Amino acid sequence: MKKKNGIPAIALVLFLSASLWGCQRQKEEPGKPEGYQIYYINKEETAVVREPYEPEGQTTEELLDELLACLKENPADGEEKQAVPDNVSILEYKLDKGQLSLRFDSAYLEMNKFYEILCRSAVVRTLCQIPEVEYVSFLVGDMPLMDSNETPIGPLNEESFVENAGDEINAYTMATLQLYFANEKGDQLVGERVEVYYSSNMSVEKLVVERLIKGPITKDAYPAIPPETKIVSVSTKDGICYVNLDKGFLEQGYDVLEMIPVYSIVNSLTELPGISKVQILINGETNITYQGSIRFETLFERNLDLISEDSLS
Repeated sequence: MKKKNGIPAIALVLFLSASLWGCQRQKEEPGKPEGYQIYYINKEETAVVREPYEPEGQTTEELLDELLACLKENPADGEEKQAVPDNVSILEYKLDKGQLSLRFDSAYLEMNKFYEILCRSAVVRTLCQIPEVEYVSFLVGDMPLMDSNETPIGPLNEESFVENAGDEINAYTMATLQLYFANEKGDQLVGERVEVYYSSNMSVEKLVVERLIKGPITKDAYPAIPPETKIVSVSTKDGICYVNLDKGFLEQGYDVLEMIPVYSIVNSLTELPGISKVQILINGETNITYQGSIRFETLFERNLDLISEDSLS
């Protein structure tokens, strides 16, 4: 475990001054987004942007100090804004078994809602590039950061913020998803509630299917959909969500009942407003019998019998 106590103001100023040159953006070679990136907020405060960066630190602690300093620094060209505002202080950090906890002062809560989400994304994406950092947790004072429902945000990694590829990360929309994965025996579904920040030009239905393929983040849930499954398309019309997958979905990926992968998708999607049924296609075809017993011509509806009682309580 590595722990960093509060950084004295004078020492922090000296460190930031020494890091000023190092935090200047390096020229990115076209088509080669390799190495570290520092994440900033655009001038309009609507999106996160990244710039290539070459760190000087070698150890984990050196990299943490250096990247945290860059996150507090205002980019020199004025086209972007620093991720962590001047009035917000990082009081302490602690790294334990891959989870980095950042403790901020109360000024963190003074950020407006949208800037705070962008700040959180920039911090997580920047720091999770360090090999030893798997997740980042946010605390304000001694309390975990809460969402709008007064629920702790919990550990985040780069996959907590989903967007389309490109030089600029698009503006984020927040969604709270109720996802269903397999239980340990593979004979029932267990629920997992996650808060995700995703690109505003991605449909939430596609986001749900992507998260199901990636698998759960909690220890009591297990993946149900083969990880090699690719999404062809996801669309919704007249209350029916059409999920078009490739043949990877047909593989026997995990030791689960044949109903579990299907209703992992169906029950998760029917949690969304406006979706009552789900049609699953394989490369555009529905004339398919899945695992010898499930016909994909079916318009599937929510199946509560497959959800474990713990998830319904």
